[in-house]
Amino acid sequence: MLLAACSRPVEVAAPASPAPDVAAACAAFTAALPAELSTAGDRREVTPESDLTAAYGDPPVGVRCGVPEPTALEPTSALVTVDGIDWLPEELTDGWRLTSIGRIANVEVTVPTEQGPAPSVAADLAPTIAATLPAAG
Repeated sequence: MLLAACSRPVEVAAPASPAPDVAAACAAFTAALPAELSTAGDRREVTPESDLTAAYGDPPVGVRCGVPEPTALEPTSALVTVDGIDWLPEELTDGWRLTSIGRIANVEVTVPTEQGPAPSVAADLAPTIAATLPAAG
């Protein structure tokens, strides 16, 4: 795995106890992630080390695979589709949280305002999600 030589590791909390099939799919997803995101920068080391997390750039974009369905997701929620992947966007005080919907594992991406626009980060991640996380049954 290629990691940029940025200062210290980025703290990204791993999702709590995903099912074994989800954890395996997430391990394949994080292993296949690119070394760089076009808008965020180089991949960074994360702490604690986990097959479920990744980070990019400074300020860091956090990536977590195997998160539960977002509590904000409602039947009437407006999803954003980026390169065939559906995302639930949630505005935060300092950026955006995007959570992929409809795959065997949900991917949550936290994009600081300084790293925007969030859809560009989603576009960078979409090919890896499509290749490693099949659509949910």
